[in-house]
Amino acid sequence: MSHKTLFGIPLSDKTIKKGEKLKKKFAKKFGYTGTDEFPLIAKPNDILSPFINLHDVFSEKEGVPLDPNKGMAIGTIRMGYGHYRIGMAIASAVNYAGYIPYWFDLLNFNSAGARMIRYLDYWYSLGSRISQKSKLFNRFFWDPLMGKWYRGLEKNYPVMATAEILSDVYRQLDSNIPVLATHPFNAQGASFAGIKRVLNLIPDNCPLGFHLSPHALQIVQGPSEYFGFRTLRGMIPPGIGKGIPQNQIKAVGHYVDHELLAPLEEDVQNRISRMDKKEPRRFLISIGGAGAQQDLLVNIVKFLWKWIKEGKLILFVNFGDHANALEYFKKNIPQFEDLLILHNQWEETKQFVKKAINNEITGTLHGFLHENTYSAVYTTNLLMRPSDLLMTKPSELAFYPIPKLLLERVGGHEAWGAIRASEIGDSTPECVGLDFTLQVLNMLVEEDDLLKMYNEQILLLKKIGIYDGAYKAVEIALEKKL
Repeated sequence: MSHKTLFGIPLSDKTIKKGEKLKKKFAKKFGYTGTDEFPLIAKPNDILSPFINLHDVFSEKEGVPLDPNKGMAIGTIRMGYGHYRIGMAIASAVNYAGYIPYWFDLLNFNSAGARMIRYLDYWYSLGSRISQKSKLFNRFFWDPLMGKWYRGLEKNYPVMATAEILSDVYRQLDSNIPVLATHPFNAQGASFAGIKRVLNLIPDNCPLGFHLSPHALQIVQGPSEYFGFRTLRGMIPPGIGKGIPQNQIKAVGHYVDHELLAPLEEDVQNRISRMDKKEPRRFLISIGGAGAQQDLLVNIVKFLWKWIKEGKLILFVNFGDHANALEYFKKNIPQFEDLLILHNQWEETKQFVKKAINNEITGTLHGFLHENTYSAVYTTNLLMRPSDLLMTKPSELAFYPIPKLLLERVGGHEAWGAIRASEIGDSTPECVGLDFTLQVLNMLVEEDDLLKMYNEQILLLKKIGIYDGAYKAVEIALEKKL
């Protein structure tokens, strides 16, 4: 990485010195020397290898080495669920293309970089939880932090400089293996290691300098996102000739799994058929990796309770790996535990989903809880197919091909995902405030027009390739590999 410019934008001496100071501080704090070696081996992922042939990468002296001719590295980090979910979509497309997706989670290694990430994630998760309990904290600190304070390009340089600490594990990677990174830390670490084929998959369309990775190819999901990053909108003072060069950024479409796209027309027709037959609605709540918004979700379930109890609504709640969230629902919703059918065994969850797709469901309240992170995340993917509506904050799930009720955002950057989803027409806008959320929910339960509109729009969007981003990212990586 140049210490003089970012995308041709000059950096001040003060910024460069600040970056060097922060890097030295973190290197000392987390034990980075630049000389540690991490021999890499791959093992099939117990949960996802049957679906997408996923292989986890570890550092061990004995084991199966990575195949430099048939492998592609999925750079990711377990920080919440978002980067994992995007990584799974890319891995699915890698497998569909006939290559081996290698899951390169920086937290899988006993490295200085892993220690640094855990330190940063602790504060991120803490802030996310506090933001849901304090409106003042969210309004005056957390929302601006997520949507504005991480925007400036030069302001983010010190964080980019510290990414050198993440490079040691990437130095062991064969240079013929492309890296498709779902977090800028992965892309920056790979670039510091000298890997030439690095794709930086930007997770949402809020233009933040934090998301960028110099010397990687920037990959975005849509036109407005392309414009925001191409022009460095809000990241630099405006000026003629400034911006990311056009050969360093590509718009590809939404990152979506092949396993969701292949049967999409069938799933949409099943949703419409259930509406026409006046069958119970099937709503899905997906609790995110930080476990936020529990109070809001509890109030939503209380509102839906009369339809659940009468058998007019089937509710799926994926608690992820948050046992505390399940206990919170039990404590705060009368009779919740009495109606709940809990699925916490992976094989049984898979069998339930197959039955649900075939319209073989008993019970109106189903909860899902898995200790394994891969199961926790992928359960939502599986449940999307037999569900009629997904209720979620406008995070990475805002880009998925299922009708969605988008709840109030957790961080300011998420507002842009809601704008994108609502404008292309497969989702509500961001529903701010409980009263308005319940007003929309009532319409979605009692009337058909909104859900039919979203389903019809999903079919149109698929035809024009809006959801083909994972496929196209892999194609670009292969072009660079060739």
